[in-house]
Amino acid sequence: MLSYSVRWGFIPAVGTIEISADKLGAGKDAVMRVTTLTATWGLARGIFPFDGRGESLYRIRNGRLISTSEWSAYRDKEVKNSIVFDYDKGSARYVDDFHPEHSRVIEMPVGNPSDLILSLIQTRFWNLVPGQQHDAVVTFEDQIYLLTIHAEGYEYIWTTLGDFKCLVLVPRMEKTPPLGMFKKGSKVRVWIETDDERHLPVRFEVGFKFGVGTATMTDYQPPK
Repeated sequence: MLSYSVRWGFIPAVGTIEISADKLGAGKDAVMRVTTLTATWGLARGIFPFDGRGESLYRIRNGRLISTSEWSAYRDKEVKNSIVFDYDKGSARYVDDFHPEHSRVIEMPVGNPSDLILSLIQTRFWNLVPGQQHDAVVTFEDQIYLLTIHAEGYEYIWTTLGDFKCLVLVPRMEKTPPLGMFKKGSKVRVWIETDDERHLPVRFEVGFKFGVGTATMTDYQPPK
């Protein structure tokens, strides 16, 4: 499990993100469930009361993403959707529970997709060095797209868990027309720790036109 404290601009601790994994089933049908919980808290919750839950299921024997689902609530607005992947047909079925008219079949690009957050976490195993890049197929809401993730350099990051030397990774949409938050001009950066074999994802940052959100790791629980 990975836990993060989220700040917005110069405002510290506006929320939390918790990413955990557990195993369901056994044998060839066993799956890994990755759950992401997001919530605002403290004074920020009075201004921006947000709760979110994402769940992704991966087939353990081949690492393929089976399905993703998302639920979130902000004031009187609620979002609930899911995607189920059919690799034989090369397509995915997107279902919007509250707006069925948005449900549709999505053509899958070549490669094995992963949800956006876990794609960024998986970069810890790529062992990139500054100047290198790596492609990843990513899902976000009702879109599946190709990201090119660039290794840009090293920085030292201070956290409550200690100081870490990190590789800075920057994902960009370069090989296809920008979609989603990338189309809106958002910028993402990820800091992956390089000091030991854990390669912890120490920090995430998403820059919007109206501010920057930063999630910094506060706790790590290794696999049992």
